[in-house]
Amino acid sequence: MFFAISYAVLATVVAAWLGWRLLSLRARRKNRSVFGPWPVPTVALGAFDPAFSATVFGPGLDGEVNFISQGDRPAVGGVSDLESWILSVLAKRRARIFEFGTCTGKTTYHLARNSPADARIVTLTLPPEGHGAYAASGSDDREHGEIALRESRFTEFLYTGTEAAGKVEQLYGDSKALDDAPHAGGFDLIFIDGSHAHSYVVSDTEKALRMARPGGVVLWHDYRPKVPGVFRHLNDLSKRLPLVHLARTSLVAYRKPA
Repeated sequence: MFFAISYAVLATVVAAWLGWRLLSLRARRKNRSVFGPWPVPTVALGAFDPAFSATVFGPGLDGEVNFISQGDRPAVGGVSDLESWILSVLAKRRARIFEFGTCTGKTTYHLARNSPADARIVTLTLPPEGHGAYAASGSDDREHGEIALRESRFTEFLYTGTEAAGKVEQLYGDSKALDDAPHAGGFDLIFIDGSHAHSYVVSDTEKALRMARPGGVVLWHDYRPKVPGVFRHLNDLSKRLPLVHLARTSLVAYRKPA
């Protein structure tokens, strides 16, 4: 009798866990939580920018870019092929671009390769010998601080030695120490993909919003619940700014009023 009850309880627990897991997976595919949509509203790519709109032929020529796929191996830094394509398309019409978090320089290369001939891409990374300058806060989760330091190990980048390198200004240092005053209102496109620890997301965001020109676009990477620093801050920020989550990506975007 005891074993029959124990097996019944175990079966109930397993069934409940499997049901919850199934709901979670279905919700994740739809960019929702189990209990409803995420706070930042999701929009189709074409609704955010006409360059992403489909035509009667499917893809349109406005989406043609120079592009390197990550292939069948996960990319260091985690920017997907779809997200890289989106950034590349947006770069085609932007002359001044800033990137928080160079990592391997793959995104930097895409931005430089696809931007106008006179474009300038400024990108910032913490150098390997500068890890001691990393200024963690008590509100930060340790995991994403460690990831940030692990990804800040490059002194040469994918764009190094390429034709695109002539457009790139590489900055080294901790983003919290960046003086954004000289850059105020100076950039058409800003990509925030540095440390995902909460205090860094807050700091990089405040600077990016000041650095974006009227009509400029700010993009954040890794908007999802498993990256709490990004998810928490963007949910809070969406209460005062019209942020949108780009469908089928982990990108959140904001267009500064002209």
